[in-house]
Amino acid sequence: MQNDPQLWSAVDEYAEALLIGPDPDLEAATEAADAAGLPPIAVAANQGKLLHLLARIRGARRILEIGTLAGYSTIWLARALPDGGTLTTLEIDPAHAAVATANLERAGLADRVEVRLGPARDTLAQLVEQGGEPYDFFFVDADKANIPHYVEAALALASPGAVIVVDNVVRAGRLADTDSTDPAVLGVRRMHELIAAEKRLDATTVQTVGSRGHDGFTLIRVLEG
Repeated sequence: MQNDPQLWSAVDEYAEALLIGPDPDLEAATEAADAAGLPPIAVAANQGKLLHLLARIRGARRILEIGTLAGYSTIWLARALPDGGTLTTLEIDPAHAAVATANLERAGLADRVEVRLGPARDTLAQLVEQGGEPYDFFFVDADKANIPHYVEAALALASPGAVIVVDNVVRAGRLADTDSTDPAVLGVRRMHELIAAEKRLDATTVQTVGSRGHDGFTLIRVLEG
């Protein structure tokens, strides 16, 4: 594979122009994030579209997102919901949550999305303790050191057949570095070990290149029965 980030970005731009096209609400969300000084780490448009398609294929009615940032991926996921569907998104930073809330309102999605502020581990523990209706789609895009905990919580909150997508797991190839002491790398490696040992989960990890560089995602299905 040619190691050419400019080429990777060009391919993304070509496909996005043909298969996605302009989107004023998403463009406004990106502009608002930039204006607020949020880090430029949201999913790319083609990745957002992938999440949207996966949620629709699953027929998701209840979605849980861990890591909101400015709500860019939240918009993609909320648009996949049918009438009466709901999305809960967890964010630790009040400034990020405020930008996301405004972006969701602008996109006309505030009625189906709840932004919950606080450390995700605490909020997830609360959701598990409450024992409410299970979720059928999860997107995990938060601090990687806690990724194993997030996947365990997702499993506890999942309906049979639920789909869990975990982003940024390849870490520019460092996932395969057995000597790494980076907490993010250690977190995603522990997540893979957890999945491999958990008989209720079936998964694969796909590495990607594109406008966001070299990374990848893990796609997980919660088995029925």
